[in-house]
Amino acid sequence: MDRRDRDGLTEREFMEKYTVDHYERPSVAADMVIFTVTNTEKDNYRKLPGKELRVLLIRRGAHPFLAHWALPGGFVRPNETTEMAAARELREETGLDHVYLEQLHTFSDIGRDPRAWVMSCSYMALIDSGKVRLEAGDDAADAAWFKVSYRLLREQKELVEDGSVKTQQYELKLSAEAGELVAIVQKTVTIRSTLSSTVYSMVSNEGLAFDHAKIIAYAIERLRGKVNDSDIALHLMPQRFTLTELQQVYEVILDKELLKAAFRRKVADLVVETDHYTEHAGHRPSRLYRRRLED
Repeated sequence: MDRRDRDGLTEREFMEKYTVDHYERPSVAADMVIFTVTNTEKDNYRKLPGKELRVLLIRRGAHPFLAHWALPGGFVRPNETTEMAAARELREETGLDHVYLEQLHTFSDIGRDPRAWVMSCSYMALIDSGKVRLEAGDDAADAAWFKVSYRLLREQKELVEDGSVKTQQYELKLSAEAGELVAIVQKTVTIRSTLSSTVYSMVSNEGLAFDHAKIIAYAIERLRGKVNDSDIALHLMPQRFTLTELQQVYEVILDKELLKAAFRRKVADLVVETDHYTEHAGHRPSRLYRRRLED
């Protein structure tokens, strides 16, 4: 027996009469925050190179925000899921498949794109810099890795009825040979007995397109939040690495120094030692490790 709605229509009759144009539809973009860790230049061959957290940006070759730097991304095609679109964009920009990829958030602020109603379903990818092959896409004039700095500038907390509001302002600084981009991102956390919310907004922005400074800030906080209780940092490592190199990666993500002994206890269950050692490093050979895979 066919069920009928309040207008007396069966589902088949309803679908025959339905017109999608009754509702305005947004465009959906998949924007990629692609992180990697690179070595700094060594000033002494006996010292290990330092590490830098970097994010991939493309210089826009078309309006809007012509010549501004932006996250790689594009519109989701009719035959794609957002995850498929993100994987396609990653492959087109870096030549890589099968890397760590997770959905961050859907950014849907009114007016975030001057062209139309565009929602961004953003993703974070972590890749080994040694495997990357950069290729600027069709609407990009250039592509480059930018060093990431994200630091708290000021914080205040206000008590309100039945809860509190904490406001933090962060400086996001992205540096490369192509120049320096700076944005101030505000994070407002409201906590009440019946609900809690976290809202990101841009206080100022120099050189980044759209609301991409906010998306990058969101991704950095996600990465920092997960690095302490998961093996996520290992997705930034080559197949074999030293424990010192791994500690350096944790430190550049968290932007703080870690105690060697405590760190090694922390990652003991995440890595497996190999029979390989460093070679031609200008210092005493160190054992190499690999990521522990699921049993």
